[in-house]
Amino acid sequence: MSAESATAAAPAGRVAGRLSFLDRFLAVWILTAMAAGLGLGRLVPGLGDTLAKVTVTGVSLPIAFGLLVMMYPVLAKVRYDRLDTVTRDRRLLIPSLVLNWVVGPALMFALAWIFLPDLPEYRTGLIVVGLARCIAMVVIWNDLACGDREAAAVLVALNSVFQVFAFSLLGWFYLSVLPGRLGLAQTALDVSVAEIARSVLIFLGVPLLAGFLTRRLGEKAKGRAWYEAKLIPRIGPFALYGLLFTIVVLFALQGDAITSQPLDVARIALPLLVYFALMWAGSLAVGRAVGLDYPKAATLAFTAAGNNFELAIAVAIATFGATSGQALAGVVGPLIEVPVLIGLVHVALGARRFFPQPVPAVRPAGSPESSAHV
Repeated sequence: MSAESATAAAPAGRVAGRLSFLDRFLAVWILTAMAAGLGLGRLVPGLGDTLAKVTVTGVSLPIAFGLLVMMYPVLAKVRYDRLDTVTRDRRLLIPSLVLNWVVGPALMFALAWIFLPDLPEYRTGLIVVGLARCIAMVVIWNDLACGDREAAAVLVALNSVFQVFAFSLLGWFYLSVLPGRLGLAQTALDVSVAEIARSVLIFLGVPLLAGFLTRRLGEKAKGRAWYEAKLIPRIGPFALYGLLFTIVVLFALQGDAITSQPLDVARIALPLLVYFALMWAGSLAVGRAVGLDYPKAATLAFTAAGNNFELAIAVAIATFGATSGQALAGVVGPLIEVPVLIGLVHVALGARRFFPQPVPAVRPAGSPESSAHV
């Protein structure tokens, strides 16, 4: 749904009534995809190893394909001519930087040590997840929650820049320097800036460029009314297909490990649940406190709570091995994040009445009343 939709303050029931069959039962499809991935990974011998080997320069092709298909339609919906209004909004940008690069990593570090003091591999994996700020799947959660698409585009781009330059430094600080100062066990994280930049370029740069060019060329050829009313509804459902495909692949990669070590998964899941709840609720409260309207506050909350599990898993596999505890912790991340953030989408929609609403924009003739489809 567009952040400028005149129906943004409508009751949740009326909004749900306008969703397609696929969108209305999104949680069902996601849980089914998770179960399918886990089942395939458990029942098909060697499937996880086979998928893990389908890579180019360390990037999983199945995961990359799913993410690109998932992100492209949402980024094609972004009104790039409005990005300048977002970049001037310090009430949004400054809290986002602080929440993502100061609060988030510190909170995950604390929770990892509190809940997993006796499990160093899982603890390290969780800390790596906390350092990898979300630049991909957050666009889906933000869109479902009627967040501000333009603000989301700016914040994920900002996160991508910081990720390239800050990830290795923060890894060194939280895995070596800070534990050493506190008298705790230290761990080395060997990951280059080039590897992180490559991940950012693939998982954000490619779909962002494709979305920008689609809107620019589509509007130039047929006009904005045609673009919004005809093209967007046609490509929109592919975001959901890409999301479900990505989830199946992710869970198939470690289906056997997850289903054979349920107690370990539960140990990893507990701090993740606390992390997502605190980061999301705290960020939404910050947005309300600084006077953001609902769409921007929702965007702030979801971009701060989500994590770049693609990068975290890639780093864990490259540094510690595909069968390591660190890699398992990375895979458990989306196992918990996906259903939790889907639930928080519904919480966010219910909380809209407590926030200022944006002034509805005048829609071009022929444009759809709403673009709620993923």
